[in-house]
Amino acid sequence: MGSSEFQSPRVIKAAGLPYFTPANNGGAALNPEDPSTPTLFRPLTIRDVTLKNRIMVAPMCTYSTNPDPSSPAIGALNDFHIAHLGHLASKGVGLVIIEATAVQPNGRISPNDSGLWQEGTDSEQFKGLQRVVNFIHSQGAKAGIQLGHAGRKASAVAPWLSWEGKKGSIRADESVGGWPSNVVGPAGGEEQKWAPGNVKYWAPRELSTSEVEEIVQAFARSAKLAVQAGVDVIEIHGAHGYLVHQFLSPVTNHRTDKYGGSFKNRIRIVQEITATIRAVIPDGTPLFLRISATEWLEGNPVAEKTGSWTMDSSTELAKLLPEFGVDFLDVSSGGNHRDQKVEPHGNYQIDLAGQLRKVIQQAGQKTLVGAVGLITEAEAAGQIVQGADEAVATEELLAGQEPKADAVLLARQFLREPEWVLTAARKLNVPISLPVQFARGLL
Repeated sequence: MGSSEFQSPRVIKAAGLPYFTPANNGGAALNPEDPSTPTLFRPLTIRDVTLKNRIMVAPMCTYSTNPDPSSPAIGALNDFHIAHLGHLASKGVGLVIIEATAVQPNGRISPNDSGLWQEGTDSEQFKGLQRVVNFIHSQGAKAGIQLGHAGRKASAVAPWLSWEGKKGSIRADESVGGWPSNVVGPAGGEEQKWAPGNVKYWAPRELSTSEVEEIVQAFARSAKLAVQAGVDVIEIHGAHGYLVHQFLSPVTNHRTDKYGGSFKNRIRIVQEITATIRAVIPDGTPLFLRISATEWLEGNPVAEKTGSWTMDSSTELAKLLPEFGVDFLDVSSGGNHRDQKVEPHGNYQIDLAGQLRKVIQQAGQKTLVGAVGLITEAEAAGQIVQGADEAVATEELLAGQEPKADAVLLARQFLREPEWVLTAARKLNVPISLPVQFARGLL
């Protein structure tokens, strides 16, 4: 029997794969222009990329790549990542952002982290990424990747290894693939450890100016490779106390060269990374930036001494993003100092995103904003973005209830509930397309 007899308008082979799987597009609203369709399920176009809905998988480290420094597969995504991320793609998300991926070997958080520093399209890192991206595309989702460098938080063992002994983070030495002598930061020395003592983290050494310039170029090389592998969206990791955040904050940046001191100098690394990436990726490729909107150090002695990164800092940076070529601001918080005081509650980061979005809107700028953190319920997610589509005048918008973001990013909720998008559509009464293989269980 010929293969053509298995074809139908609903079941066709996904392109770009050496094996058969239907070309799915689950999670897309069947009537996106209908006024009753919530903004959450309306398409979102960013440059040349259109997402079928406003639901994104936030990058989640899984510490599941080969850690062997002698292996060509070090840091390469593998079948686990296809199973994990591909399943989320098949269940209807608009964008899957692949976990924090190091642009240099010493930029990994742990020896098991994802990396994209090997040059060339024949490397195991490139091929592993391309396989994951191809499968995500086959399910009708777009693929993003978060590029980063861990800085002083690098060379720790994978958390799920340290959890066994309930010790929290444990630093990784050479015996487990770590690099204790090459942990780096804007500033160096014992006082720059993320945590004191000789168990959890290594003392960083201070980067030279030329090394910072090389890191900037490393971001660009990785971004170019990612796009060649088919990635649709590039995100720069500038949050959670990793290297870019360390440069932004006066708490961790004590430099006296062009990358330290004034606000202008401290954000220089972001300006240069965005410029170098924009120079090597297509104009139509969206560029995201994740930041910690505040370090939650207001009133803390360390902030009294040096200052810290605050909402005022983020507001000032947000206004510069259009000229940096950044299209989307992914708003998180904290992670740069152990003495931070934060009490997570349902809207603690959503409100930060809303404040920054309002500033951006008032400035007449078009940078989009993403909200992340403790988003678990469909109704709450819907309210966060309702009315963000300017083409649709909603009752909420007319009543003065401004949207807090243009899209939502979920992480842990997808670990608990991979089918969250499909469940959300049902709760919000949105008719959507269903993945072929799962449809009979979802009707």
